[in-house]
Amino acid sequence: MRQLRIGGDRGLDVSALCLGGMHFGTSTDEATAFAVLDRFLEAGGTFIDTANTYAFWPEGGTGEESEELIGRWLRSRGVRDRVVLATKVGALPVPLDAPWPEAAEGLSAEVIGRQAKASLERLGTDRIDLYYAHIEDRHTPLEETVAAFGELVEHGTVRLLGCSNHAAWRIERARTLAREAGVAGYTCVQQRATYPRPRPGADFGVNPHVSDELLDYVAAEPDLTLLGYSTLLGGALSRPDRPVPEQYDHPGTPARLAALARIADEVGATPNQVALAWLMRGTPAVLPVIGVSSVAQLEECLAAVDLELDPGHLARLDAA
Repeated sequence: MRQLRIGGDRGLDVSALCLGGMHFGTSTDEATAFAVLDRFLEAGGTFIDTANTYAFWPEGGTGEESEELIGRWLRSRGVRDRVVLATKVGALPVPLDAPWPEAAEGLSAEVIGRQAKASLERLGTDRIDLYYAHIEDRHTPLEETVAAFGELVEHGTVRLLGCSNHAAWRIERARTLAREAGVAGYTCVQQRATYPRPRPGADFGVNPHVSDELLDYVAAEPDLTLLGYSTLLGGALSRPDRPVPEQYDHPGTPARLAALARIADEVGATPNQVALAWLMRGTPAVLPVIGVSSVAQLEECLAAVDLELDPGHLARLDAA
């Protein structure tokens, strides 16, 4: 698989697709998850994403399942040095049955340090390659959060830092504070991103769709990499039986979906593959985090990496 660099010149080389592990160990059983991970690695995939919250919301879930499963897979295959591991901190509800996101653990220095250690133990590794602030915490001083993340990098516990579900101005403020303090700052941003546009003013709660402001900011910052999650809207881009989420339910969406289908027919691909290729070839480029529950779904996504869309295709997709 094609490789690229995240986090600027001092960053890491990763595969052009990132495999998301949100449902590993809960709705995706261990045998299936292992098969998906094996095939991803075999295809040249090196970038794996999880969190200390995956998945606390199903009945009996604790948030530890995905990290623990990935840790078991890494140990059983002996491939830790072949993959780039990303995980997250800050969104786990405390206690687990408390209202979310009001009871999220937050991004204090104590939480960041304690949860980094717990993630390392579950993953069975001595380092986290990319550590994200999972959601915003506007109760903890940003200076405290920046310093705590910077300390993890200084000690070698973490290699790169990122944030997810953050407003552009908060990202810029955190990066400025890190530069002023002489510590590592965020070089990756993971945000909801897909081909359909959300309805103006659509409410995504603490998991916002990427904004035009954030796209503009990332495009102007050479050391900042944008990653996208929920890229395929749970199958709604290609399956008529799957309605688009209500935030995308507006008169512009049918035109986008029709353009996606037309170009998919022209290039001999699926709408999902065209949507992923469009994200990867945009300005700025978006590195997709793909969530799949079968090897067949993974195979479809893998084919998007080498899908060629010419300038005319991209212009039509942009204009729809």
